[in-house]
Amino acid sequence: MNRLRFYLFMNVIVLLVALKVPAQSHYPGQHSGKFALQDKLVPKLYSFELQDVKLLDSRFKQNMEREQQWLMSIGVNRLLHSFRNNAGVFSATEGGYGAGIKLAGWESPDCDLRGHTTGHILSGLALMYASTGDAKYKLRGDSIVAGLAVVQDALKQDGYLSAYAQGLIDRNIAGKPVWAPWYTLHKIFSGLIDQYLYCNNTQALDVATKMADWAYKKLQPLGAEQRTKMLRNEFGGINESFYNLYAITGKGEYKWLGSFFYHNETLDPLKQGKDILDTKHANTYIPKLLGLTRQYEIEGTGDADSVASFFWNTVINHHSFATGSNSDKEHFFRPDSQSSHLTGFTGENCNTYNMLKLTRHLFSHSGDIKYAEYYEKALYNHILGQQDPATGMISYFLPMLPGAHKVYSTPDSSFWCCVGSGFENQAKYGEAIYYHAQNDLFINLFIPSELSWKEKEINIIQQTNFPGSGKMQFKIESAAIVAFGLNIRYPLWATAGAIVKVNGKKISVRNIPGSYITINRKWKNGDIAEVDFPMTLQIILPNDNPNKAAIAFGPVVLAGLMGSEGFKGTAPYSNPTLHNDYYTYNYNIPESISTSLQLNKNKLNDAIKPVAGQLLTFKTVKEGIVLRPLYDIHRERYVVYWDLK
Repeated sequence: MNRLRFYLFMNVIVLLVALKVPAQSHYPGQHSGKFALQDKLVPKLYSFELQDVKLLDSRFKQNMEREQQWLMSIGVNRLLHSFRNNAGVFSATEGGYGAGIKLAGWESPDCDLRGHTTGHILSGLALMYASTGDAKYKLRGDSIVAGLAVVQDALKQDGYLSAYAQGLIDRNIAGKPVWAPWYTLHKIFSGLIDQYLYCNNTQALDVATKMADWAYKKLQPLGAEQRTKMLRNEFGGINESFYNLYAITGKGEYKWLGSFFYHNETLDPLKQGKDILDTKHANTYIPKLLGLTRQYEIEGTGDADSVASFFWNTVINHHSFATGSNSDKEHFFRPDSQSSHLTGFTGENCNTYNMLKLTRHLFSHSGDIKYAEYYEKALYNHILGQQDPATGMISYFLPMLPGAHKVYSTPDSSFWCCVGSGFENQAKYGEAIYYHAQNDLFINLFIPSELSWKEKEINIIQQTNFPGSGKMQFKIESAAIVAFGLNIRYPLWATAGAIVKVNGKKISVRNIPGSYITINRKWKNGDIAEVDFPMTLQIILPNDNPNKAAIAFGPVVLAGLMGSEGFKGTAPYSNPTLHNDYYTYNYNIPESISTSLQLNKNKLNDAIKPVAGQLLTFKTVKEGIVLRPLYDIHRERYVVYWDLK
């Protein structure tokens, strides 16, 4: 009990000393005293700490609660087993080699990626601690970090730490086949850094800096040819981690490491405005921009922001689906060819996870509302529906193949990359709802939540059942009168207009969709701002085929329910050494699946009607097909893109 009280006390201290700066990686802010270097980039807008945003009841909070159960169900010894095996260190409580300890799938002892999940879970625990203030997540993270420190000491390899031997790194340096060892190390680095920043765990920083010292000693002697060969292998966002360590410690060696992982082959063409994404592995590509962006924020100079913006616009406008997701079989495809890639292997979740991270950076830099529009689209249509509500398990892909279904992980026998990023996705829903400037609050997302704006000494309570309706209420709680501008995003999908009231009195709206409705006034305790964006049906055409389309209600993509005939649904991706065997997965789609709709694109309300008494449920007049939000369709087949008649 005394230890628990101590951690609760430390949590309060961390909350009180929070200092707001630009979004860094997925960090909503920078903690006072934890960074040796202040970012030189002055952003347009600042994000809030996760600690400042409390989720109220909604599907988002429910997803988070299911994630909490899974996070805490995976034992520390299981997460450390392969690390200890690599170092020849075992705890007395493990019950002997492999006795109910070994994890399976991509964490099995014969998988090159073993250990990546431990890094993701360290991040997930840190984010959950920040989001909830519950000390149990910090205590679990402390235990994992302490176990990793023991392994690192036992290895006695200049700070090297992993669940596999350095031989995999050596194979990568030599240009020999190996499955992404630096990618796995990136997840461990990121988890340790999160534990330091969110949980004040100085041991985590010590372990991470020792790992970075090893990396510098390992890589500094490499020649240009060896470096070129090594960087062709997927390395995740490890350059981002090294830049973050550089900002935290001020050590130039870590800046060197970040620059070492600049991949000329993929990034230089972007500087020239060239789209070379076709056939490129998407989740290899996207994190490279995150590292580049962190360097730009720290140094405040260079062309990295324009490079990242070009990449973002290219992916969103030419390589993405109506859901905000991208890729087919994990790879980008030829620009503007979405309708040719409606397969069962579209929309890798990790890609969207990383695109949302990049989006937060770019929005903070510019305040451009287009980034908030995309964030909403991808969050609702992809990330929110990644989790199966019945089990809390995670899907790898978001299939666009008509008649396909989502395929879920298992509690301890899959651990794909998207399971790892999923541990983080469900823990940080509060990160992008609110932003601020000195005297302006920006509301980007309509999620029931309570914001504590400490600098202004006010709370803002947002109540809404969005996307069930377009009505939102924002209540001010303040001990004093405070002047600031309340900026509410006027979404592009709100084509039917906006109704705005303050304390029940309607105010004039001269804005247009795709801007912010600004209410400047002196706010007092109990003031209420209300907004109503009447929601309408929308049609979303792919760039390459006017005879195919997805249907949306407001920003929410609707999919046609196609039953559960032949449904399997749980992890088919069984062989960790043949990690692409899931491309042979057979969805066994019945021939009876309907893929066509008869409608007039300009008169959707004539062809699609709401079902009385059923929220967010529609039915086509001609075909009798029931449409529901894609995020809410689980353990059932569906159709997103329709052939139009």
